[in-house]
Amino acid sequence: MREFLHDWLALSLSVGTLDRTLREAAAAAAPLEKDLIEAVVDRDLLHADETSWPQGAELLWLWVFTSATVTLFVVGKRGREVLDRLLAGFTGWLMSDGWQVYRHLPQRLRCWAHLTRKAQGLIDSYDREAQAFGHQVQNAFDTLIGVIHAARDGPPVDLPSLHAALLDDLHAACVRLLGHRHAKTRALAVELWNDWEAIFRVLDNPQWPITNNEAERALRHWVIARRLMMGTRCEAGSRTFTVSASVIETCPKRGHVPWPYLAGVIAERRAGREAAPLPGL
Repeated sequence: MREFLHDWLALSLSVGTLDRTLREAAAAAAPLEKDLIEAVVDRDLLHADETSWPQGAELLWLWVFTSATVTLFVVGKRGREVLDRLLAGFTGWLMSDGWQVYRHLPQRLRCWAHLTRKAQGLIDSYDREAQAFGHQVQNAFDTLIGVIHAARDGPPVDLPSLHAALLDDLHAACVRLLGHRHAKTRALAVELWNDWEAIFRVLDNPQWPITNNEAERALRHWVIARRLMMGTRCEAGSRTFTVSASVIETCPKRGHVPWPYLAGVIAERRAGREAAPLPGL
């Protein structure tokens, strides 16, 4: 940051000044976290994902909850406590991967990209039965992805009924392979069987997403940052990071540049006034 400011903007600032600025910005924006959580809970469709995040000597997780108009980052453990704390009262649809902590949520969608990658892994294996199952899963998803995209542009159709035979064959294969000797084959069969409704619920509403790319894209820059700075050192540092990142990611979703807004928040707080509310659409 010092090098960038010096070389590009001819500003010479100390590490201490930069550190105090980051801390002040996060402290000024901290009251906005409540508004961010309320905006997340109010969404009809939400994407969620998580990635490992070191906090000092402790390995925690960086969670992201994002929609078309808000993004919220939180550092915490990987269990249900984060979901129970942040998504209390959430009644929308949640798109996620297959991590088991999401399974208690009744209105859930599953990312197909994770499943097709696992199917490709079976296709690339040396086990013939694994290869056959991988091809069956891959072909089924390829077919269904095609009809979903067609349904988005055409008249309403009953996709589950039209493709009942394909779904029945795939379900029967999953049941048959639940105890298969090949670990990856068994794992994919169990995952499909366990999450069947969440995976294929999109056939009832083709306008829903079939991947969790929104959440994965939201994490991408911060995964790079984690590799550079090796996470955060303490809980206060994690909160400084997540509050700032949440505001920085939310503003563009609402058509606003985050930096003037954050400057205004800091100015209001320095004057003893409440932070300006999050910008609207």
